Amino acid sequence: KFFYYPLKPLNALVNLGPFEAVNCVLSMLKEKISPTKHDGSFENWVVSRFGRRLFEIFFKAYSEKLWGITTKELDEDFAAQRIKTLSLLGAVWSAIKGNRGNKHKTLVDQFAYPVGGTGMIYERMAESVEKFGSRVLKNTPVEAVIMDGDTAKAIKLNDGSEQEYDHIISSMPITNLVQRMPDVPAPVMTACKELTFRNTILVYLKVEGKDLFPDNWLYVHSPDLQMGRVTNFCNWVPEILNDTDHTVIVLEYWCYFEDDIWKADEAELVELASKEIRHTGLISDAAISEGKVVRIPRCYPVYKSGYKTHLKPVEEYLSTLENLSVIGRYGAFKYNNQDHSILMGLLAAENITADAKHNLWDINTDYDSYQEESVITSTGLEAK
Repeated sequence: KFFYYPLKPLNALVNLGPFEAVNCVLSMLKEKISPTKHDGSFENWVVSRFGRRLFEIFFKAYSEKLWGITTKELDEDFAAQRIKTLSLLGAVWSAIKGNRGNKHKTLVDQFAYPVGGTGMIYERMAESVEKFGSRVLKNTPVEAVIMDGDTAKAIKLNDGSEQEYDHIISSMPITNLVQRMPDVPAPVMTACKELTFRNTILVYLKVEGKDLFPDNWLYVHSPDLQMGRVTNFCNWVPEILNDTDHTVIVLEYWCYFEDDIWKADEAELVELASKEIRHTGLISDAAISEGKVVRIPRCYPVYKSGYKTHLKPVEEYLSTLENLSVIGRYGAFKYNNQDHSILMGLLAAENITADAKHNLWDINTDYDSYQEESVITSTGLEAK
């Protein structure tokens, strides 16, 4: 069954059925009368907010698929960051109003997307950097940050060469950064080794057909399917495929390094994705002519219960080092969105060039104070 998000009350009621809808309301009311006690887990946080029935229907299976741990093992910090002030009544009221004027970011039903894909953003960044006389080195993997006591002075590339810099901004996984540094205090190193990331496997399928389904992405809760999300690029902006007669979709799978699916070869993964997308009925009998696999290691910092007790000493240690800033989802172990990570980079630049005192660790924990609300107009970007 397909549930719209943001909510459409009639769609939700029809899909749940009247008895299940009543059960959901009663379950939520029970929490108002006798709330589930918070124990630091994602599960109890969501149950106390929405009731157990809604938790089991809309949160449990998908969250466990994404993180690879039970919702009891997942820290409530994930819910606090991503769901925050969202309530069922607020979501329903937003749906009744047609989402006009809603303030909760998860209820936004429109967004701007570059006609050439999000890569355009980074291409423009590179052009801007080069315009001012600096260099952008691509396909140049960094192995480690070289320290001189408590001061970061250079980076070591995978080819063994070293390059010195006045200041280093690192977006490499924080675990790789710390574990490849010399003379890290033992307690910090021990804490760092407790931090884990989740990997993503993207399986792209070229489907010989158009207008397969109207959604730009679908979140797959069904536990009988391994995939967690399906994206249909044609429905983002039509320019992406330039009026071709095929559709490129991507299925996402999440795993750890030790999982069998991470070790599977490309042919196995394309076969799995083809079988699963066919099973959904989304592509009907359209032929799948090609497949490609992209593996993204360490892309989701895992907010396992107690993760903050491990992150804190690492954060405190890195904050004592001179000429080094860490940013982004990888670098700061923050479940950031793209805009938050770019913001961290901009604020890091202000710290360096203008001696600003931005605390980069606060982004996405108290980032609302940094955010600007903007509207895309026919003449450009208009900030409010």
